[in-house]
Amino acid sequence: MKKLLLRILVAYFIALPISQVNAQILLRNPSANAKPTKDLLKLDSSLNFIAMGDWGRNGADHQKQVAAQMGKTASDIKAQFVISTGDNFYPSGVISDQDPLFRYSFEDIYTAFSLQVDWYPVLGNHDYKSNPDAEVAYSKISRRWKMPARYYSKKFAIGGDTSKQVLIVFMDTNPLIKEFYTNAEYGPNVRGQDTTQQKNWLNTVLNDASPSIKWKIVVGHHPMYTGGSRTTGYDTRAIRNSLKSILDKYSVDVYLTGHEHSLQHLKPPGKTHHFISGAASEKTPVKLIEGSEMVASEYGFMLFSVTKNQLRVQTINDEGEIIYTTTLQKPN
Repeated sequence: MKKLLLRILVAYFIALPISQVNAQILLRNPSANAKPTKDLLKLDSSLNFIAMGDWGRNGADHQKQVAAQMGKTASDIKAQFVISTGDNFYPSGVISDQDPLFRYSFEDIYTAFSLQVDWYPVLGNHDYKSNPDAEVAYSKISRRWKMPARYYSKKFAIGGDTSKQVLIVFMDTNPLIKEFYTNAEYGPNVRGQDTTQQKNWLNTVLNDASPSIKWKIVVGHHPMYTGGSRTTGYDTRAIRNSLKSILDKYSVDVYLTGHEHSLQHLKPPGKTHHFISGAASEKTPVKLIEGSEMVASEYGFMLFSVTKNQLRVQTINDEGEIIYTTTLQKPN
């Protein structure tokens, strides 16, 4: 009886279409996206950068494969910089700016010449387990590691034109989660943080009314919405309660995060598009939720290409396939 049941199950799965057996990419509107391709879409005179996260595993669990594809993409598109959405060093961050993990998980992995550009990281919860300030200090050692503080901001010129800029705000979302204060691992490094000061700073930075700012992007580790395992998690709810009203107030275009080990695009009510890029090493299950445009349990990263009127995001897996593309538009 057991053998017969096994044969029936095998026959059933063989008969299923591949997309059903291996349903790693879920789309709200499947007909709107073409089949995966390896041909990057390019925008003239654009600002190009890679967004990746949750990666520092000494090269294990596809970290090297994703790094190789990042190098190829960065070379092809001439990416100007890389954003890391946090959890930079597993399992427990680094203990000092001399920690060997900087070499084993970063310097020796992202070796492509095209990746010898500026890297702008934020801190994840795993980075908080040891010494988060060591990652700030490493900025004085590494030429490409650019993390001047636990939170910071920077304006990037589009196509080299300073009259057209992207404002990117790099948040430290860990202190915004109240449950971390009683956590034995995270607590020691969040208790000294002033969340009111950080949110006042965020309001000031986003209130910049310069006509040169065409797009506003906020980067943090923890998402506000997710089709991963933390849809109703305390951390997801905490960040939504803490930051959503601020992002709405200043019409932020994109909230970019990691934490979930997947690749996602969500568009809940409001102006802000939410992107999760936390699959640079390890992938976990996903599901479509209200507001999901795309969720993918795939190793990979995202490529952002920005002009004055367009912001295009191409989601690329560890085999170099562009599994999803979306473009945000602004009027001329």
